[in-house]
Amino acid sequence: MTIRRRRKTDAPNQDDDEPLVLLTPRAAESNKGDFGKALIIGGSRGMTGAVSLAGMAALRSGAGLVRLAVPQSCLPIVATFAPEYMTLGMPEDADGRFAKAASELLDRAVAAATAVACGPGLSQSDELDDLVAHLYSSIALPMVLDADGLNALSRRPLAAGAPAGPRVLTPHPGEFRRLAHLEEPLEREALEAEAVKLAAHLHAVIVLKGHRTLITDGERSAHNTTGNPGMATGGTGDVLTGVITALLAQKMPPFDAARLGVYLHGLAGDLAAKEFGEVSLIASDLIRHLPAAFRKAGM
Repeated sequence: MTIRRRRKTDAPNQDDDEPLVLLTPRAAESNKGDFGKALIIGGSRGMTGAVSLAGMAALRSGAGLVRLAVPQSCLPIVATFAPEYMTLGMPEDADGRFAKAASELLDRAVAAATAVACGPGLSQSDELDDLVAHLYSSIALPMVLDADGLNALSRRPLAAGAPAGPRVLTPHPGEFRRLAHLEEPLEREALEAEAVKLAAHLHAVIVLKGHRTLITDGERSAHNTTGNPGMATGGTGDVLTGVITALLAQKMPPFDAARLGVYLHGLAGDLAAKEFGEVSLIASDLIRHLPAAFRKAGM
């Protein structure tokens, strides 16, 4: 899958000088194999919605195939959200979370994917901390880490040096402080400076969510200008995870995929707010408006 750079004259609204990179138009002879296979690892008892939202967002963002790996008892619930994605049931512990025995099965699932996400609805346990650390260090594919995937990483030392493959970390400020081991709250400007440093240290892209979300790889940085306060509701971060994962599955470079994903996510939120208002906005509204966001961006 190739990408193209948009002309400066019709670049979407960003506050940096570089235009967004967009997906190319699809060739008439395309098939689903041309647009990547997204694997999303997440879910636990009581938190099946998060991974389902990520899966539906990945579908709406162009991934050719989407597969959700979830604890076995969560599979029947997750499968009802969307008939278009596939589900993989994994060994679980007594509390409905991924068990240690899931590691080998996940390695097999990763081998059939082109991009991976980990974290939505994952929950927390010592075994999950080990599992996430294994996936983070061993997967050679592009990988998005969010939510409890980030919380798991914060409890395991992250060595400097390039990971096994490209990484996009999407923390909100609280998750970022835990990940960076910052003891005291910081003002936004100082927090962004820490994000740039950590991205460079980890050789990863960090998406520091919030008003005017920062996207940085430690060398390049951009602020997003789409989005609104109505998006401050549960599940919208899971939608962003699905969007970015789908773009990575379509072979977009990580920094470009993160920038475009954040832009489209915010734009879908703006379109949804026009219809429903900010107070009533919910995460699934963003998924419904992703097609219009893609069209408005020129894809």
